[in-house]
Amino acid sequence: MSLTEKSELDLCSAKGCHAAAVWELRWNNPKLHTPDRRKIWLACEDHKQSLSDFLGSRGFLKEVEPH
Repeated sequence: MSLTEKSELDLCSAKGCHAAAVWELRWNNPKLHTPDRRKIWLACEDHKQSLSDFLGSRGFLKEVEPH
């Protein structure tokens, strides 16, 4: 995978955002996933809080780590 391909894959998960991701928001939906399963949303600095709040308010957010 080239750097360009990697960069295109590592964009923020916020709708319409094309910024590079710098955070991994690791989450799971306990109604769908086993406790050890982690789904990952990527976030830029600007959307880290809003995406974390969205997942946290539903009880889905488990960890936030640097990307």
